[in-house]
Amino acid sequence: MKNLFSVIMLVYIFVISSVQANDFPGREKFPEISIYSKEQLKKNYDKVIIVDARSKLEFETLRVKNAINIPVASNDFTQRVAALRKKSKDPIVFYCNGHTCFKSYIAAKKANKANIANVFAYDEGLFSWARTYPNESVLLGQSPIDTKHIISKTAFKQRLLNPTEFSDLAFKSGSKKIIVDVRDRYQRGASGFFPGKEKWVSMDEKEKMTKLFKKAVDEKKTLFIYDETGKQVRWLQYALEQNNVTNYFFMKKGAKAFYQEMMEDFGIKKTAL
Repeated sequence: MKNLFSVIMLVYIFVISSVQANDFPGREKFPEISIYSKEQLKKNYDKVIIVDARSKLEFETLRVKNAINIPVASNDFTQRVAALRKKSKDPIVFYCNGHTCFKSYIAAKKANKANIANVFAYDEGLFSWARTYPNESVLLGQSPIDTKHIISKTAFKQRLLNPTEFSDLAFKSGSKKIIVDVRDRYQRGASGFFPGKEKWVSMDEKEKMTKLFKKAVDEKKTLFIYDETGKQVRWLQYALEQNNVTNYFFMKKGAKAFYQEMMEDFGIKKTAL
């Protein structure tokens, strides 16, 4: 009976571990990173330093209340985290969007590499936190938040077009469209995919972006917007809705997918790139 019980427990542990690995792929990729659970973060909410490792746009749209924004991609990331450590010995907990976002792990790894101790990744992510703890969340500057105002994945997916559909529909729209490349200057390189027919507006150029939204509404034009990988535009959707833009589409998986489709059209497979 003891042996049977031991076998059952081993199977149970294996199944639970497999489920966690599938739900949190980053844990397998970054096994050296210490994890902070949602329950731990809530319990120690006033006893930890919470750092949002995402972009400024994402942070200003939806965030954990009292979090500090230090984008993991910023050049001074390590210096800024080190400055936090000098001020306090409290645990530093990094977070990003969700289970498949690796920025929290990468942030913790960078901190560890710089010999900054007592750092963790809250990898269940922002969306899970916001829906569970709306009082400790901020949406578009407002707190507590109404979780009904969090744009669902379904609502986001309804705005997605694969690169070919995006391109075809944009050209069919004639003068009643505005194509917008929102990649930063490093991602964009020399030019976009629709030279002479598109505008380039960085995601952080709020005033310029707002003017573009107003122009689209006033002139009843459809916005066709693409970023690098199709993820950042999800945050731009809040600004579009807030500015009463109703006619807009995003490129599914962004410029990388567009480029890949072009290569395949020329007979160049992904493995050959």
